[in-house]
Amino acid sequence: MNETTAAPTSRGRELTIRAILLGGLLTLMFTAANVYLGLKVGLTFATSIPAAVISMALLRYMAGSTILENNIVQTIASAAGTLAAIIFVLPGLVMVGYWQGFPMLETTAITMLGGILGVLFSVPLRRALVVDSDLPYPEGRAAAEVLQVGAASVEGAEENKAGLSALMWNSLVAAGFTLLTQMKLAGAEVARWFSVGAGATGVAGGLAFALFGVGHLVGLSVGMAQLVGLVTGWWVLLPILTQGGAGDPETLANTVFRADVRFFGAGVIAVAAIWTLIRIAGPVLGGIRSAMAASRARQGGQALAIEEQDMSISWVFGGSLFLMLPIGILLWSELSGGPLAGASFALIAGAILFIIIVGLMIASVTGYMAGLIGASNSPVSGIGILAIIASSLLLLGLLGRGGGEAEIGAMVAYALIVTGLVFGIATISNDNLQDLKTGQLVGATPWKQQVALIIGVIFGSLIVPPVLNVLNETLGFVGAPGAGPNALAAPQAGLISSLAQGVLGGDLNWTMLGYGALAGVGFVIVDALLGRAGKLRLPPLAIGIGIYLPMAVILPVVIGAVGGWFYDRWAAKRPNASFAHRMGVLTATGMIVGESLFGVLYAGIVAGSGSDAPLAVVGDGYAPYAPWVGLILFAGLVWLSYKRTRAMVVATP
Repeated sequence: MNETTAAPTSRGRELTIRAILLGGLLTLMFTAANVYLGLKVGLTFATSIPAAVISMALLRYMAGSTILENNIVQTIASAAGTLAAIIFVLPGLVMVGYWQGFPMLETTAITMLGGILGVLFSVPLRRALVVDSDLPYPEGRAAAEVLQVGAASVEGAEENKAGLSALMWNSLVAAGFTLLTQMKLAGAEVARWFSVGAGATGVAGGLAFALFGVGHLVGLSVGMAQLVGLVTGWWVLLPILTQGGAGDPETLANTVFRADVRFFGAGVIAVAAIWTLIRIAGPVLGGIRSAMAASRARQGGQALAIEEQDMSISWVFGGSLFLMLPIGILLWSELSGGPLAGASFALIAGAILFIIIVGLMIASVTGYMAGLIGASNSPVSGIGILAIIASSLLLLGLLGRGGGEAEIGAMVAYALIVTGLVFGIATISNDNLQDLKTGQLVGATPWKQQVALIIGVIFGSLIVPPVLNVLNETLGFVGAPGAGPNALAAPQAGLISSLAQGVLGGDLNWTMLGYGALAGVGFVIVDALLGRAGKLRLPPLAIGIGIYLPMAVILPVVIGAVGGWFYDRWAAKRPNASFAHRMGVLTATGMIVGESLFGVLYAGIVAGSGSDAPLAVVGDGYAPYAPWVGLILFAGLVWLSYKRTRAMVVATP
């Protein structure tokens, strides 16, 4: 689907020095916050919308500011903030004892080289997955709505006033509710765990406005697919796999989910990712051919529409190949003098081929996932799981199993470094296409936005290492040598390093991965049959995500998708249907904005106080009541928000 955009009549400023500097300042704040939260609780937050809001607030008072300039600021900040997800891999090198800290040069190089490759690999994907695609890109659209309403509100049109009101109201509601959850006055999750015969399962839902808003934006098809995944993981697999297990239902269910069900989900994701690659191979190749044709046309002096001017494909290919040189030097420096030094040539050559081939595949899959469900909820850690397994298998193929403890330890570390480079590609591709969708909707110049993405990667790469070192020296990581009582959990890094040790040591949970892969084939067939019958599609990748992620994350997205469907049915019957639909989008966007901005603020409060719950005002005695207070309040606020939006639609001619 080709999507037109209302580009500005006068383009004005776009890639400016002040936009780059402001993006750099926001990078410092957002990247540090994401590193800390990711290591502490295993979650990061999307930075596009908070950056756009802050940029509009600051640049509005400067002469000549434009929506395109604000778009550059959010592009830089979101790329850098997303790059913080490298913490899902690199702390594993400390946990296995290979690094004692985070060497500035090596850490920066792994982060920067992988991130820049992610930008370059995603450039030819823009035409296939953004321009000629009907993927929803929920966060990209939300960021565009924020920018458009912020730019248009100055003109004072009635619809824009209503849109800004919807955005601000729902932002305040979401931020206010999130504040109450951090004060412990309202629960952030409602869960009920129970026995099923000799097994266990449960029902859990996060009370998160951002997740509900994402559900509204991704739509019913993705929401129902995730519901299928949720039912498969929690209400089919768990009751079976927990039979005869020890412990209370909550502990048993969550333990088996992490040990078995997530691997089943990773198997589904793997098959769905391969199927996705097959499906999008034609459009992707067509996008590459189109990009090459556009590059030849520009070189031949033909004028292209500004919105079609991507970074030159020759720069993309040439830059990607050039980056293999510093990557080779980095890998050689890690191997030299160690137990694997004798196989350096084979290991470096194999790793470079792996990074190119698997990196291109992962860039396509993560870009597609971001378009399907959004960058924040895309299970990039699942891609990290598949990448560490694949890189570990590569080492087994090159070196075989055997050797002493030192050799196995060096193989684990090398696999983590290679995965770190590939993971940089995955995280940035996951974010980039979301940003490029925002750019398409606001009429940005693609090549300028792609340059901004590279600038964001460079900024983020310089900030991640010192933040990691400070946290390692003051708190440490669970499982790492010398970790203290307040060590950060770093759950994904611990899992990924354990997987490398499992593959190379021979004790990985291949059984559940295999069962998941078989189920993935079944889900692909079902989706194809539904498509042929003209019924609601169930994207297999969304089903895999629904199995892999915790129910507390998936359930509010599903409910949001259903709520959004009901609202859109009502909106379609209005005389001003397009405006009514846009108001629904802005309602959901406000929910994401409010919680995201509060996430930035709260991360700073936690880091400054050193407390897990710095805003709590009640003790443990109130804890049993908090979830029910939260549920009632959350449901009431959601109902009130949509009621208010519908009233504004009716009142606006």
